[in-house]
Amino acid sequence: MARTQKNKATAHHLGLLKARLAKLRRELITPKGGGGATGEGFDVAKTGDARIGFVGFPSVGKSTLLSNLAGVYSEVAAYEFTTLTTVPGVIRYKGAKIQLLDLPGIIEGAKDGKGRGRQVIAVARTCSLLLVVLDVLKPLQHKRLIEKELEGFGIRLNSGPPSISFRRKDKGGINLTNTVAQTELDMETVKCILSEYRVSSADVCLRCDANADQLIDVVEGNRVYIPCIYVLNKIDQISVEELDLIYRIAHCVPISAHHRWNFDDLLEKMWDYLQLVRIYTKPKGQLPDYSSPVVLRIGRTSVEDFCNKIHKHLITNFKYAQVWGSSVKHNPQKVGREHILQDEDVIQIVKK
Repeated sequence: MARTQKNKATAHHLGLLKARLAKLRRELITPKGGGGATGEGFDVAKTGDARIGFVGFPSVGKSTLLSNLAGVYSEVAAYEFTTLTTVPGVIRYKGAKIQLLDLPGIIEGAKDGKGRGRQVIAVARTCSLLLVVLDVLKPLQHKRLIEKELEGFGIRLNSGPPSISFRRKDKGGINLTNTVAQTELDMETVKCILSEYRVSSADVCLRCDANADQLIDVVEGNRVYIPCIYVLNKIDQISVEELDLIYRIAHCVPISAHHRWNFDDLLEKMWDYLQLVRIYTKPKGQLPDYSSPVVLRIGRTSVEDFCNKIHKHLITNFKYAQVWGSSVKHNPQKVGREHILQDEDVIQIVKK
């Protein structure tokens, strides 16, 4: 692929090779056939309202960061691979309970199984947010390598699913429609990619200027889209001028885990990227309980989602809800189960 010139004539050939590569990677990640010992599991039970994973090369300061953020002891030493399994910790921030996971250091080739990288990245796939911890003295080099390893495992950082709909059919051939002018994909390229997956009949609708990689992601259907913050550690070793340059990198927070520098900025950015909403409860005839909010994710903040978070049977006896806050015009306002709640609303559920 590296030797092939990129032009219209070779686009179909390159699309076919990319699809073949994606299929082989998937088989590598999930080998055919079960049975046999899988080895020591790295994952830990999910707790709290969100889960944040620390990913990075060995000896960049992940364990120090966890110890100083959550007060959890994670073995710290000057040699590489001090952390050999997932070390969990929990912090409370703005009323939310957030689980932190210090994952063992990954190495180049982790996506292919080197250094138990497969187990490490499999845990990273379950996180709501990833903190890619980098050494400030060699940040961009490590950043590119880690992105390559995570992408090879089906993790897409700081991006959403492409606006492509794909539906298999029993017959009728390939039907391609697009609502936006396409610069890369045409009918021949789409047919080449789908033929690699043995799909001869399907409806494909492109609602964005898509490329071959995005179409392959949609056909594979096992990609996860996770927000990510690049944490540049050890800023006590650089000058103020270098620090100004680092602040221009997108999605980046410079810190010193050892000296606890800039932790406030990191926590605030973590909160923004997690997109959490706090809803306070108000029992009838009492004041609202501001000490323990119910925490929901943006996109799932309806009254019905709130009821399901508390108890799945609550919605069956639901009559209406009284809401105080920015999501309603009057305080209080009677609302139904479809009403969308906003951050720091107060709610009272009335049963039948």
